[in-house]
Amino acid sequence: MDFKQLVDIGEKWCSGTPFDLIAAEENDERRLDFYAEPGLSFYVLCPDLSNGADNFHVWSESEDCLPFLQLAQDYISSCGKKTLLEILDKVFKSFRPLLGLPDVDDDAFEDYQADMEEEEPEADHQQTGVSQQ
Repeated sequence: MDFKQLVDIGEKWCSGTPFDLIAAEENDERRLDFYAEPGLSFYVLCPDLSNGADNFHVWSESEDCLPFLQLAQDYISSCGKKTLLEILDKVFKSFRPLLGLPDVDDDAFEDYQADMEEEEPEADHQQTGVSQQ
């Protein structure tokens, strides 16, 4: 993929997140650098098929951010081709707690639980074997 297209994807992704694309370098590495307050930074090395590279790589210069990138790194290492957008979404999900945002999966689970509670028949809530006299 053309590097300009990758930059456009990165900029569009930033419009829906607290991150900013602060640098895009196509010198030796095809690198996109992202930053968000409070001091969260990471970069993505984009594959260049002409050089034989076929996988993205995500990393951070910040020791505090590295553990949170593990989800995205594991995702990249798994089978199949990944898109830049998929990788950026995994990074955002990983950083949500540091950004003060709720975990996406927890919200979905709570919504699921709320739906299940509303659908239970009232008979399930009655106590059996206890008479009130």
